[in-house]
Amino acid sequence: MQYEPIKRSLGRVFTKSIFLRKTFYIVLDLLLLRTWHVKKAIRRIASTLPGNAFVLDAGSGFGQYSWLISSLYKGWIIKAIDINKEQVDDCNNFISRTGRSERIRFESKDLISLNDTEIYDFVLTVDVMEHIEEDELVFSNFYKSLKNSGILMISTPSDKGGSDVHNHKGHSFIDEHVRDGYGVDEITNKLKSAGFRTVDVHYTYGRAGSISWTLLMKYPVKILNLSYLFFIILPFYYLVVFPVSLFLNIIDVNCRITTGTGLLVIAYK
Repeated sequence: MQYEPIKRSLGRVFTKSIFLRKTFYIVLDLLLLRTWHVKKAIRRIASTLPGNAFVLDAGSGFGQYSWLISSLYKGWIIKAIDINKEQVDDCNNFISRTGRSERIRFESKDLISLNDTEIYDFVLTVDVMEHIEEDELVFSNFYKSLKNSGILMISTPSDKGGSDVHNHKGHSFIDEHVRDGYGVDEITNKLKSAGFRTVDVHYTYGRAGSISWTLLMKYPVKILNLSYLFFIILPFYYLVVFPVSLFLNIIDVNCRITTGTGLLVIAYK
């Protein structure tokens, strides 16, 4: 399935005004279970970071995580980078109109060529690594870019059904993914090879979360790949399924997950 064209179409609709964009961010925060897990994890580590922490949002996309972090922690300074220059320019335009340009700036850059050295307290990368073939190089770049005792947080699909792949013959639900998902040992070993001293890996998207993802993401993307005319009925679809998915998300983020289709990784330099 082609996911990026749908994202671009959504972006063109919801980024036309400050109000629509803020509404879009709220909707994403509610719909995307990974945001629930990331927000919970950030709150858990926030007290270990300085009040004026310098943060890298690596692969910033629409900029919703930079916006979220800047809303939660007023003293943090955020540099957000993404390979898509058009999206970066759009994000900078939005930020300049909201009065946060002193705390957030977006730059167009490939993570493969990231060459910052020991300047960040915290690096966040959400649903990015499954798109990058040279992952070990990027992990090494993250390590070099962090200050001593800096923290890297990664949200990515696991090899337990991530990208909707459930056996060795399966194919990723998202065509843009270069890997179906990481195993716990695989990503742990790669991060430790990059230099990280401690790596904590936890599953996300357990049974409840996987059902929620199917309802909120898989089915809508599938029908939109048939025709963008389905954008018309999408609000009514979400009106029906969202209460159920909201309940499932609450279960997923508050229960111990022994296996799941997502991973939340925290690595310490």
